[in-house]
Amino acid sequence: MKIALMDSGIGLLAAAGVLRTKRPDVDLVLSSNPASMPWGPRTPEEITELALGCARAAAAHEPDALIIACNTASVHALAALRAELEPALPVIATVPAIKPAAALGGPVAIWATPATTGSAYQRGLIRDFGGTAAVTEVACPGLADAVDHGDQAAIDAAVADAAARTPAGTAALVLGCTHYELVAERIRAAVAPTALPSLTLHGSAEPVVAQALRRVADPTRRGNGTLTVLHAGIPTTLPAVALAYPGTALLAAAAPITAPAA
Repeated sequence: MKIALMDSGIGLLAAAGVLRTKRPDVDLVLSSNPASMPWGPRTPEEITELALGCARAAAAHEPDALIIACNTASVHALAALRAELEPALPVIATVPAIKPAAALGGPVAIWATPATTGSAYQRGLIRDFGGTAAVTEVACPGLADAVDHGDQAAIDAAVADAAARTPAGTAALVLGCTHYELVAERIRAAVAPTALPSLTLHGSAEPVVAQALRRVADPTRRGNGTLTVLHAGIPTTLPAVALAYPGTALLAAAAPITAPAA
């Protein structure tokens, strides 16, 4: 089995790590365009064009499914990606985990990129799945970009800024950008002083991987555990900064880079 993941940068590592853990044999294609980072401040049209480029590069490797491992791209480019690639290639979107967070009943904060925060898509999810929970949207400018570059000072500053705008008494925090899952514990530590002691963080890596495995035509077909990394469609290696985040050791040790599709 081969599964592709696409994102602006290294936010796809969270879901890729879950996939590698659940299915060590899976062949992974990681398609991104770091030079275009960050996508959060871009227009929907720009995001769609960039997402299509990453998706087409991944699709050329003939995966069994494609995960849009990016909340911003899922918000603005999902329709275009599905229109071009499905039904031949199942496309799985990343959806902020608002429903399970709101189900706990307490106040919920959703950390997301500026492009996702306040979008009709996210507001619709809040309306449909927020229930009676008090839900606050918290834009996190610069955080995804800082994570992608491994800029520790910038990560700390962006996390502290978002934490200061997160309501006191928050019971559940939704990580509405895949990059944020790579620094989840730093986010927890920043919010903990004003959040409820029972604070829970809700990412999307686990559910999106489960959905991808359900969508492949033959989930029993084994792969060879290979790893293909593409930057703007060009084969490369995992960037050194990626190795500093949790769950990437299995990816780095996985297997050789595969040749690009003819």
